[in-house]
Amino acid sequence: MVPSSFPNTLGGLRRAVAAGQSSHRTVKDEVRANLIARLRSGGPLFPGVVGYDDTVIPQLVNAILSRHNFILLGLRGQAKTRLLRSLVSLLDEYLPVVAGCELRDDPMNPLCAVCRARLAEAGDDLPIAWLHRDLRYVEKLATPDVTIADLIGDVDPIKAARRGLELGDEQTIHYGLLPRANRGLFTINELPDLAGKIQVGLFNILQEGDVQIKGYPIRLRLDVLMAFTANPEDYTARGKLITPLKDRIGSEIRTHYAANRQVAMEITGHEAWVDRGGNGDLEVPSWVREVVEEIAFQARSDRRIDKRSGVSQRMAISVLENVASNAERRALVTNEAPPVARVSDVYAALPAITGKFELEYEGELRGADTIGRELIRASVANVFQTLADTLDTARIVEWFDSGGTLPLEDTTTGDDLVTRAGRIPGLIEATRYMGISDRAAAPQRASAIEFILEGLAATKRISRSDDRGYQAAEAPAPRRTARREEPTLDDMPQVPGGKKKYYN
Repeated sequence: MVPSSFPNTLGGLRRAVAAGQSSHRTVKDEVRANLIARLRSGGPLFPGVVGYDDTVIPQLVNAILSRHNFILLGLRGQAKTRLLRSLVSLLDEYLPVVAGCELRDDPMNPLCAVCRARLAEAGDDLPIAWLHRDLRYVEKLATPDVTIADLIGDVDPIKAARRGLELGDEQTIHYGLLPRANRGLFTINELPDLAGKIQVGLFNILQEGDVQIKGYPIRLRLDVLMAFTANPEDYTARGKLITPLKDRIGSEIRTHYAANRQVAMEITGHEAWVDRGGNGDLEVPSWVREVVEEIAFQARSDRRIDKRSGVSQRMAISVLENVASNAERRALVTNEAPPVARVSDVYAALPAITGKFELEYEGELRGADTIGRELIRASVANVFQTLADTLDTARIVEWFDSGGTLPLEDTTTGDDLVTRAGRIPGLIEATRYMGISDRAAAPQRASAIEFILEGLAATKRISRSDDRGYQAAEAPAPRRTARREEPTLDDMPQVPGGKKKYYN
């Protein structure tokens, strides 16, 4: 809601400016000034963006302070678009514009012919409107079918016919997205997907600050802050940035994935939908969250997965949501409360893993499903190793080695699992080192028990199969040495003339 005290005519705006209430400045100066104020106040610069405080954020701040147009370069799922959209918070809350103008013209210095004519006719009575900052952000996803007319503009014969104007009249221009972003932010996602000849159309706005619309001998000096995103060129096989365009972009800022598991957990916890409202206090223990995050780290280092494509943070977000859903489903089927996620729920989230990476040739031979299971197993082993030194698991392994088995199903209740685990020496005691007391709810205790068992299986101290549950580790198969047989005369290669060729 625009405050009622704001002037609604050009005359009122001029009086407000004379009284020092507002002043004209470019978008880049506006964003720079608001960023400086935020830096001085010590408030968060880009709320919701985690893990970039010491790397990407300082570079982005420098680009804004330098009044640069910039590009964020990085693999998928690295919060590039979120960073661009967060720039809106650095704009003034309201901006005066000529009411009804397509270009959001400055009432005191209009660009388009229509607004100039209206100003000459109405003078101080020219009506103005106030544009909220959320409406000053224009975003375009680059696709190969984007044209110059889409971005810059073209002649509009329908407009000319309706107004009775000649096609050469400036008032017949249909403005594209870029002119309509005047006095705001204009961003393009996946910039290399634009055809090369369309990228050329951005040269003038980046260097001279104006655009040219074909067929009209005019130059519109637009006031925009431009920002782009792109994947690294060696991955973007669909296209590439032409060199003159790269030269005109002020700053190239490289993004990256989370540096460690804790930062990744914070990102996923902020994004994933885990709070399920009416289904009780659904809980995802810390060890399950760590396993979920570790899957992405394991995938990024796996040679069978294409590193140029990357493994998005969206993998961990989707997996965590599926884990929560499987725990919720189990609780609904068994009438168990509260729902608590287990490691077995991570295996149930396999559909959220297999579609999130591209495989190399070796990975294609193995199959996405097999690799997904191996990633989960490796992640459990890695997380379990951090607890292995504090857990006494010797008696647990000895019980399985002596012939003990523990069959489990996806819908095994917490009470049932705790009862079965009570027969295994040392297993209940081991959960206490994970912060689980004997008074904890059965679903929580069951989650800790299953994590210990799955950790022992992942580190090959016991084994697990889908049909037989947990049991003793399988003995490695004996190595077989192939017997070397001497070649016979018939095996020898032929030489011309039908004689055998012998190798000594």
